Amino acid sequence: MASKLPKIVGPRLTEVRLEDLTEDAAPDFRRGEKYDGVRFSRVAADGLELSGTDFAECEFQGVSFNDTQLRGAGFRDCILSELYAPVFRAARSTWRDVHLNNPRLGSAELYESGLQSVRIDGGKLDFLNLRGSKLTDVLITDCIINELDLGSAAATRVVLKNCTLGTLDLTGARLKDFDVRGTDFRTISGLGSLAGLVIDDYQLTLLAPLLAGHLGIRVV
Repeated sequence: MASKLPKIVGPRLTEVRLEDLTEDAAPDFRRGEKYDGVRFSRVAADGLELSGTDFAECEFQGVSFNDTQLRGAGFRDCILSELYAPVFRAARSTWRDVHLNNPRLGSAELYESGLQSVRIDGGKLDFLNLRGSKLTDVLITDCIINELDLGSAAATRVVLKNCTLGTLDLTGARLKDFDVRGTDFRTISGLGSLAGLVIDDYQLTLLAPLLAGHLGIRVV
């Protein structure tokens, strides 16, 4: 009797609901401050030093964080729509119960960060650096990512749906229920770390030459 394949478990996402927000059209952002229950609309925070700043139950609409230092910052129960930053510096940041809608990011430095119950819908990211990060319950849909670096990351219950990927680096990653079915990709590196990856039949045919080369198999 054939053994049953293990069940694929999808992301467990918490819906973000924001009510009774205070509108701040000209915020005085400061490093290490905590902002709670605030709506920021069409605000430019470019080039600011905001390391360790904490945002809880906040909504961002069309906010620019280009070259803003957000190292160690925290985003909890937040909605970020049309986030813009050619250079997004948020290493070692924390994202919990966050919804990003149509972000436009060039180089997104999120290495060694923590993402839990995070949803990204649409948008374009040239380079998403999540190296050494921990991802739990993450859903990315209809997004274009030219280069996604998950080297040495731990990713559990992560889904990339209807996305377009250029390069996916999984070198040293630890994956569980990492589902990329229906997503187009050009190449994957880190073939020794594919355990826990979920793909479809068509994607398997794309991976076959790479896997053969990795294992030293000659197809003649």
